[in-house]
Amino acid sequence: MSILFNILVFLHIVGAAMIVGYWIATLKEPTVHPRQRDGAFLQLLTGIAMMGVIPFLPDADPNYFKLGVKFAIAVAVAVLAVIGSRKVKNGEAVSTGLAHGVGGLALVNIAIATLWN
Repeated sequence: MSILFNILVFLHIVGAAMIVGYWIATLKEPTVHPRQRDGAFLQLLTGIAMMGVIPFLPDADPNYFKLGVKFAIAVAVAVLAVIGSRKVKNGEAVSTGLAHGVGGLALVNIAIATLWN
């Protein structure tokens, strides 16, 4: 089970990199890239899968409140990324707040994951 969990963590980090990387790349002209939406969905799916694997890990003592907060933020990131990518697809302008909401909330989620014990 620990190998599966480690693979899920790897994919979870790749999803975060997709969101934050494109956000940093477009800071001068903020927008939402379709790969940010894909990264948000990857984060949601791998996060849910990790929650399912945690009970089977030896010495696992998860902080479910922290994981619930991270899940709520991840859902918000995914919703914002879908809205932004649909605007881009339809040729509409993406507001600066929407673009920074996607990247900024993803960055907050990374901070929670790493700093909250």
